[in-house]
Amino acid sequence: MESASQGLLSDAMTDVPVDSVASGRTSVPEGLTLAEEEELRSELAKVEEEIGTLRQVLAAKERHCGELKRKLGLTPLDGLKQNLSKSWHDVQVSNAYVKTSEKLGEWNDKVTQSDLYLSASSTLENWNEKLTQSEAYKKTQETLSQAGQKTSAALSNVGSVISRKLGDMRNSATFKSFEDRVGTIKSRVVGSRENSTDGLHSPSGAGDKPPQDNAPF
Repeated sequence: MESASQGLLSDAMTDVPVDSVASGRTSVPEGLTLAEEEELRSELAKVEEEIGTLRQVLAAKERHCGELKRKLGLTPLDGLKQNLSKSWHDVQVSNAYVKTSEKLGEWNDKVTQSDLYLSASSTLENWNEKLTQSEAYKKTQETLSQAGQKTSAALSNVGSVISRKLGDMRNSATFKSFEDRVGTIKSRVVGSRENSTDGLHSPSGAGDKPPQDNAPF
């Protein structure tokens, strides 16, 4: 059986052409020899192995970093703030940001020194001066000032009237009679409390009935 199977296998192998076996391998890129291809493949395998090792080291470092942050009481929000601050700092010191700031400064200088800007500023200043010196503006200011003074005087008069009315009410006969009644009621309440307290602390024999008169009729 074994000899028969080996014979069939050898026959099948002899039937396969050599060109088909060679075509099964990856063709060598143009410009590279077989030795150069083998060398590049070996280097690629080493680089991939190093990448895997670095990923493992990075994962271990991240776990260690997380443990240190947990022991220090640092939350993910603190880490986010730190990352944002660092990112903003990196943006500020970047060449693009610096160049943009310089361009904006140059544009600002050009705009503020242009004839159109100076003319517009001068025109606005003239309008402001004319407005503040106009009769309508002065009358409006006087009206507002007088209204404020009248309002203050009215509020002061109202406060004086209320104080005077309260004083008159306290000095009136009705208010004094009411105070006298309140004082009388208070003294009665206090007196009744004192009497009840004296009754509770009286001697034990004070509550006995008086002796009956046993004299004959």
